[in-house]
Amino acid sequence: MNVTKKVGRPKKFDRDQALLNAVGVFWTHGYEGASMKLLTEAMGINSPSLYAEFGDKHGLYLEAIARYAQDDGCAPLVALETEPDIAKAVRAFFEEAIEYSTDHESGARGCFLASCVATSAGHVEGADTLLREAIETTDVRIAARFDLEKARGTLPKDFPSEARARMLFDLRQGLVLRARAGFGASNLAANIDQGVAAVVHTDNP
Repeated sequence: MNVTKKVGRPKKFDRDQALLNAVGVFWTHGYEGASMKLLTEAMGINSPSLYAEFGDKHGLYLEAIARYAQDDGCAPLVALETEPDIAKAVRAFFEEAIEYSTDHESGARGCFLASCVATSAGHVEGADTLLREAIETTDVRIAARFDLEKARGTLPKDFPSEARARMLFDLRQGLVLRARAGFGASNLAANIDQGVAAVVHTDNP
């Protein structure tokens, strides 16, 4: 009796974990450098399964960006939103950014959005839109945290939430760029106090 072996998705295929593994490959090697061989090995699937599930490398890349933006890329935001004291919350934001930029499980350094997605935004269709959406979403969430403190009376009512949100995001990007260049966590943490002071300072005496 002839038995035909079906080629397809593994029975225990974990789509979410596969996407996270793909993020690690793209992050380390860039879009162009992430070969199908590297991707399938990291994801634990074969090429037919990858094409069946994600369409192609381009489709996989866009899904990987979206997956990162909604979870791992938000670790600093979670810290910002969960620490009650606003100054400590901003500090925690910086500390989380430094940690995932210097000690990510994939071995990659920096930030996936800044290190990989930003460099591909000009020539990989759809990457620029996802990058802009991720930045705008981050700005909104940070500003909302400041607005909450304004409502509580911790920050003055004229505190520029949107401007400080952009400042905090941009300061974080400076940290992850330095991490990408090889600066260690202790070096990056040296100026956290100044960063916190710049973000949460008010003009009130």
